[in-house]
Amino acid sequence: MTDREQRLVHLVDDDAAVRRSVGFMLKTSGHRVESYESGTDLLKAGKHLEEGCILLDIRMPGMDGLEVQQVLQEKGVSLPVIIMTGHGDISLAVRAMKAGAVDFIEKPFDKNVLLGSLEEGYQRLAQKGTTDDRRRDAEIRMQALTARERDVLEGLAQGLPNKTIAYDLGISPRTVEIHRANLMNKLHARSLSEALRTAFAAKGE
Repeated sequence: MTDREQRLVHLVDDDAAVRRSVGFMLKTSGHRVESYESGTDLLKAGKHLEEGCILLDIRMPGMDGLEVQQVLQEKGVSLPVIIMTGHGDISLAVRAMKAGAVDFIEKPFDKNVLLGSLEEGYQRLAQKGTTDDRRRDAEIRMQALTARERDVLEGLAQGLPNKTIAYDLGISPRTVEIHRANLMNKLHARSLSEALRTAFAAKGE
């Protein structure tokens, strides 16, 4: 898995235009791509899926991304899953991460964001069996947070918007934004998904 030319992405999206554009982006970046029109098509391969990352749209007719992810786990397929989501689907993406997804990226996404998420997935493949190491590292990072920053992070991990977190904690939305910026900095997180990944890892999720 160290040779970028050998890295495979299983691309699952019901939108043919997305499959074409994202597939082209990946191929020009040196990846091999297998495209699927639906989660059902992906699941037909089951345990015989070639090793690689699964790039999975969360909103699809028939089986949505969360259902596909659940069936993959039931079949014992442990390939890294990266969720593609629309702007209004953050709560669904958070649920996907709680269920083991490596990351989520919002459409339309930047090429570097996509490649960064895939890199995290490939690292997971290369480091199977190092869950304890990830948990310890996450626990150390979490210790830097104040109690209020932890409260805000817990709200984010539930998929709540800033306004709801502010109401629940009895503080202003602006204060939530400040705590959010501080906790992102302390966790060395460049995105919400990275912060959530640390939070879930610390809990062993």
